[in-house]
Amino acid sequence: MLRLPRSMLSRFERFSLYNSPYPAHDSGCAIDLYVADDDPVARSPVAGVVRETRTVRAPDKPYAHDAEYLILVDVDADATGLDWLGDAADGPHEGLVARILHVDPGVHAGDEVALGDSIGRLVRSGFFAPWVANHVHLGFRPADANHHRAQGSLPVSPDVTVSPLDWDGTGTVVETAETFVVLDAPARADAGVGPDEFVGLASDEGVVLDGGLAHYGFGGTLSPVGDEQSLSLFGEPVGRTAGRDVPWAGFDVLADGEKVNGLSLFASRVDFGTKIVCPGHDFAVGDEVSVAIRPSDDPLRLD
Repeated sequence: MLRLPRSMLSRFERFSLYNSPYPAHDSGCAIDLYVADDDPVARSPVAGVVRETRTVRAPDKPYAHDAEYLILVDVDADATGLDWLGDAADGPHEGLVARILHVDPGVHAGDEVALGDSIGRLVRSGFFAPWVANHVHLGFRPADANHHRAQGSLPVSPDVTVSPLDWDGTGTVVETAETFVVLDAPARADAGVGPDEFVGLASDEGVVLDGGLAHYGFGGTLSPVGDEQSLSLFGEPVGRTAGRDVPWAGFDVLADGEKVNGLSLFASRVDFGTKIVCPGHDFAVGDEVSVAIRPSDDPLRLD
């Protein structure tokens, strides 16, 4: 497992290992690094030399960019700050290649990039659900691996503490869009942490949760946690850990008593507020909203 340094993560506003329906994120084998909504520039999360750029096929969506792109970088692990966690004998010895998606390349094969350099412009391809914010997708593979197939990246571990935010499920709408709303709670100030420290929504047990709860079927934890630990939220079971993975239990997420897709969970070092995924909603800024969980034999799941 690769340890991702604070120097990488602190260049982005938020991150998530599990908030995706795609197999590339299974077991935390990729990370999505989110930028400010009004920033179109993609900054390199790694240092190294560009190996290849290519255009790849993406689902055709009316709201999406016409193409998706893949940038491969031969990684300078020392300059990037990467470490191998666990037995070093289990790690790659022939170098690492970073796979970067959702960036229209402004670089070419042979270009050298440093951590934080501009590598192009962010794009929203058909791999994005309409409620997903702009981000850089990052995964790593050994140099001798297949770098073009979707699955096969190494598991990664953010080397930051994500402080837990307790929440009673209530809040005020501060942002709306066609497919989601954002509440003002829980707020990062509730965690009592300093500037640039990461926070995330906690289970009732104080474990930080990550992922699309529960529309993506599975999520994970961003806190140290034991295997086979039961987790709950608002007093209802939401899953049991399998390592750091959490296959969601059968339940619905309700907003003011109405079934919604779910909650979009992540770690943030800027203002925090719960994102409710609810296409076709009629909420408005200023509305008071109450979120609850109800056991279900037919929970909503999205591909």
